[in-house]
Amino acid sequence: MVHKPVKQAKLSDVILAQLEEMIMAGNLKAGEKLPPERELAKQFEVSRPSLREAIQKLEAKNLVIRKQGGGTFIANDITKGFSDPLFNLMSQNAEGQLDLLEFRLGVEGMAGYYAAMRGTQKELDDIQIKFDAIDLAQLDNNVNLEAEAVFDFFIAICVASHNAVILHLVRSMSELFIENLAQNISLLAKRPEVFDKMHEYRKKLIKAILAGKPQKAWSESHNHLTFIEEELLLQTQEHSSMQRSIRRMQRY
Repeated sequence: MVHKPVKQAKLSDVILAQLEEMIMAGNLKAGEKLPPERELAKQFEVSRPSLREAIQKLEAKNLVIRKQGGGTFIANDITKGFSDPLFNLMSQNAEGQLDLLEFRLGVEGMAGYYAAMRGTQKELDDIQIKFDAIDLAQLDNNVNLEAEAVFDFFIAICVASHNAVILHLVRSMSELFIENLAQNISLLAKRPEVFDKMHEYRKKLIKAILAGKPQKAWSESHNHLTFIEEELLLQTQEHSSMQRSIRRMQRY
């Protein structure tokens, strides 16, 4: 049997693979500026020419953008995997919003499950920080700020899940998620007592994740979103009944 000689991987390809892995894992985020070449070369313990070649390959893949005199940045559009016009239609459609909530039931449950199983202490600490930030956002009485805070909390859970598909799928849908959250918050604001219950559901979710209980985390995520879905459906029914009553009154 004739054996072919094993080719040693080119150093720039090894660096490229590590940088791509950092992007996939969310350690390098869309729009983030890369450290200077000197720092990166020191971090990877490689020569600057090899590092420069790896970054050129990233640029050829449209994963980074170089700005003359401004540095190198992770491309902003790497997470835009869906059609914006379609997202706009969904965000403006009541059924589309409920469909998204059903989708969240699955993906948030999975993220919570794997975060409880795989999250590092640093990632779990970040989940706690993002959880506390929701309460601070609510003090501003700003729907958009609160929606962004809830989304950041969810993203922290996705990062801790160590599942690149979940993380980047959710990031690619960030605008739709935040829009959905903002609409839900606006509707639920009509029933202030609901927010205390939502806080308790999230508290149970984070407790399960921090305790390293995957099945419990999945269950609590499901309970949280099912509660929201039931409240939204109840309000929709009440709104429809009110509209019918108004139309009846207008006939006389």
